[in-house]
Amino acid sequence: MMQIDLILALAAAGITLGVIEGIRPGPLLTMVIRETLAGGWSAGARAAAAPIFTDGPLILISVLVSGWIAEQPRVLFCISLLGAGFLVWFGIGCFRIEPPDPDLAQKNLSGSFRRGVITNLLNPNVYVFWFIIGGPLMASAADEEPLAPLAYAASFLISIILVKMTIALFFDRTRGSLSSRGYRFALGMCGVGMFAFATGFIFQAYELTPEIF
Repeated sequence: MMQIDLILALAAAGITLGVIEGIRPGPLLTMVIRETLAGGWSAGARAAAAPIFTDGPLILISVLVSGWIAEQPRVLFCISLLGAGFLVWFGIGCFRIEPPDPDLAQKNLSGSFRRGVITNLLNPNVYVFWFIIGGPLMASAADEEPLAPLAYAASFLISIILVKMTIALFFDRTRGSLSSRGYRFALGMCGVGMFAFATGFIFQAYELTPEIF
C-alpha cells in the first residue's frame, strides 16, 4: 500500500531544503546574479536552471554511491580544487564585464546556461549534500515507499530553481536603475564573492590533505 504520509513528508522536506538552498549564498546564486546583471533575466534564469542537469543525475548516483563517496576524500579533494580554479577565473571575469546592451545580452544567453551548469558541477557542496545527506535520506525512504525519493527530489529541484529565478528577476528589475558605477560595483561584489567561495573550497581541500597524503 502506498504510504502517502511518507511521500508528503519527503516532499515537504524537499521544498524546505530547496528554498533554503535557493536563498543561501553560494557559487550558483552568485553566478545567477552575475549572468542577470550581464544579460538580463533570461540569462539569469538559464543559469538558475542548472540544477536540472547537475543535481538531477547526482540524485540518481548518490543513492547508489553515497556510502562509497563518503570514504573517498581524494574525490572531494579534486572537486574542491577544480571548483576553486573555476570560480577564480569567473571572479576575474566579473571585473571585465562592460555595462550590458541588448545585442550583447542576446549573444550571451547560451553561455549563461553552460556557465551555470559548470559552476554547479564544480561546487563541492552539491556533491557533499547529495552523497552524504540527500542520498542516504532517499535510500532509507525508498525501502518503505519507492515514490518517496522521487517526491523529495522533484520538490527540491523545483523549489531551488524557482527561488533562484525569482532572485534573478529581482536583480533584473533593479538593474535598469543602476548607474554604470553601481552596475560595476554589483558585479565587483559578485567577483569578490566568487573569490571568497574559491578560498573556502581551497581550505576544504586543505582539510582533506591529512586523509590523502
